[in-house]
Amino acid sequence: IRIGLWGNEENGLHGSSAYAREHLGTLDAPKPDLAKMAAYFNLDNGAGAIRGIHTQGNAAIAPIFHAWLDPVRDIGATHISVRSTGSTDHASFDAAGLPGFQFIQDARDYSTRTHHSHIDTYEHLDPADMKQAAVVMASFLYQAAMLDGPFPRKPLPVEPPQKPEK
Repeated sequence: IRIGLWGNEENGLHGSSAYAREHLGTLDAPKPDLAKMAAYFNLDNGAGAIRGIHTQGNAAIAPIFHAWLDPVRDIGATHISVRSTGSTDHASFDAAGLPGFQFIQDARDYSTRTHHSHIDTYEHLDPADMKQAAVVMASFLYQAAMLDGPFPRKPLPVEPPQKPEK
């Protein structure tokens, strides 16, 4: 299990993109480390409790995530969204071919009051939400590390057929 802390996410995901390029490569030119990693999980939508996870359009992972949510349903993590979400560091890894996922969190007052403001400080964290998120994240990391077989990946994009020249 690797833990990454990225800089410059707000200005274009520069930290996570640089790491992904250096260690994973690109879809066209993958590097050997890509095959060594299973998945990337991201927690970056404020300080609210985790309520679920986005599959990033990876349909094969949905049944696995349903099973992984079972042990944490009683603490509020219940939802799976099949849609993709962007603007967080998981997108850098997903774009490189490593399954990248963003957790769904309670918004609390993150987008309306604290996000990038003078009150976006530790004092505004809710200890209960932080503990809940830590339990859910630890559970997902453990289950990903213990998964039998390869982690389901989305199919690679297919190049459109070339039109014959006339």
